[in-house]
Formats: sequence, structure tokens, C-alpha cells
Amino acid sequence: MRDLMGIMKQAQAMQEKMANLQSELDAVEVSGASGGGAVQVTMTAKGLVKGVTIDPGLMIADEREILEDLVVAAVNDARSKAEQTAQARMAELTKDLPLPPGMKLPF
Repeated sequence: MRDLMGIMKQAQAMQEKMANLQSELDAVEVSGASGGGAVQVTMTAKGLVKGVTIDPGLMIADEREILEDLVVAAVNDARSKAEQTAQARMAELTKDLPLPPGMKLPF
């Protein structure tokens, strides 16, 4: 019965750590770029876009499609970095847990 109580305490502690991590990921910002830095996107590690910066030299009416593509690429770059950041933070949190290989949290 003591083992069960210990497991319950560990589960509760993990739940608190997960809640703290989720809050922390709201505050962590990452930046993605495309076009050699001509387009930059800043977002939280949870994927909320906070800002877009576009080099004024790209504001040519005939090249709107290129600019649109660069914005999409920068958003995707930032999203990828946000996912990597979130995974790294989750790995830190779960490094002491006896989880089977390949198992990811949250489920």
C-alpha cells in the first residue's frame, strides 16, 4: 500500500510540473526566418504568433506571391523551433521517470 501512495504522490507532483511547464511554454518565445532573414516570425513555444517583421525591400507589388511564400516559410520555421523547444522542456521534465522508450508525454 505504501508503494501505491508513493506512486500517487509522484503522479501528483508530475501533474503540477506539467501544469507549470505549460504555463512556462506560453512565455517562451522563438523566432523563425526565411529569405535570409528578410521575413521573421516570432511565436510562443505553444505556437501563438506574436509578430511578423518584413524587410521593406520586399514590398514590391509584382512580387506579392514571393512575399506570401516567405511568410509561410518563416511561420513554419518558427513552429518547428517551437515544437523542438517544447519537446526539449518535456524531456527535462520526464528524464527521471521510468517511461518505456519512445513513449511521449502528454499522451
